[in-house]
Amino acid sequence: MHFAFPPRKSSHPPPYAVRSSRSSPLLRRQRLRNWGLLATLAVFTIFLLSRYSGTGGSEKIPSGTPPCVIVTIIDQEAPSAFIRAIKDNRNDYAARHGYGTFFPNVTDYNLDDAPFTWSKVPAMRHAMTLFPYSTYFFYLTSFALIMNPSISIEAHIMDRERLETTMLVEKPVVPPDSIIKTFPNIRGDKIDFVLTQDREGLSQDSFVIRRGEWAKYFLDAWFDPLYRSYNFQKAERHALEHIVQWHGTILAKLALVPQRILNSYLRDPSGGTEGVYAEGDFVVNFFGCDLAGDRNCEEEMTPMITRWREIRDRRGY
Repeated sequence: MHFAFPPRKSSHPPPYAVRSSRSSPLLRRQRLRNWGLLATLAVFTIFLLSRYSGTGGSEKIPSGTPPCVIVTIIDQEAPSAFIRAIKDNRNDYAARHGYGTFFPNVTDYNLDDAPFTWSKVPAMRHAMTLFPYSTYFFYLTSFALIMNPSISIEAHIMDRERLETTMLVEKPVVPPDSIIKTFPNIRGDKIDFVLTQDREGLSQDSFVIRRGEWAKYFLDAWFDPLYRSYNFQKAERHALEHIVQWHGTILAKLALVPQRILNSYLRDPSGGTEGVYAEGDFVVNFFGCDLAGDRNCEEEMTPMITRWREIRDRRGY
């Protein structure tokens, strides 16, 4: 059968056509909302990466900022001549390299009845507040002397290639047989914390930290009230060994270097000779002089203070 006219279209379009025309604005709004969420997530990710990737290559550092700050805690009850000698030692070295110095008092910080030796941790955090753009912070106990002023922190310790040559890899963190060892194959520019160890464990008398969010996290973790109240036998030293072994995020940023690079002992109480000071070493540490009742730090350090002054005054040094 043939129709004279084509079949009339229904005046009631299929339901999907109505739904399609009415839902398209909703779909567009949903897509915009999804894109907005993705953009927000991307911005947040970039923010986190910029905060936790170190000092940041694009950071503008104000003119005159010291690249390194030397931190030494002073006991104001020590003889004034001794305090003056320690400050002179650091200030002379800092002036040669354009560094800053910071000398807080041992009683400046609330330690909640913990030993005064803990004060080094908040002192380093304090220094980072006072020098917010400096790259390195070098802590050195007051019972040590800088003996080779020609050595710089950047070239001698923190240079990437230098670190990759000197860092001790797959080394037990706590000698002699800790199952936790330093990581192998870490790039030098990823290291933010450099220190040494002696025969008994990690030494926190001389160490360098690179400024950044990780450094703040590390110092805050080390200074946790739980560790200060735990009554470790060797206070902050044992606390440091604990967090390094139990927190991979800390161990991954740590480098151990040979003791004579950063922390030579005038004499090693354990009888070792590997880390004993020799002329030309960067630092001499009178380790244990403040702990043994038959030793006197000021008396032991006087001959080396005299020697340091000879080195300081040597023409052309």
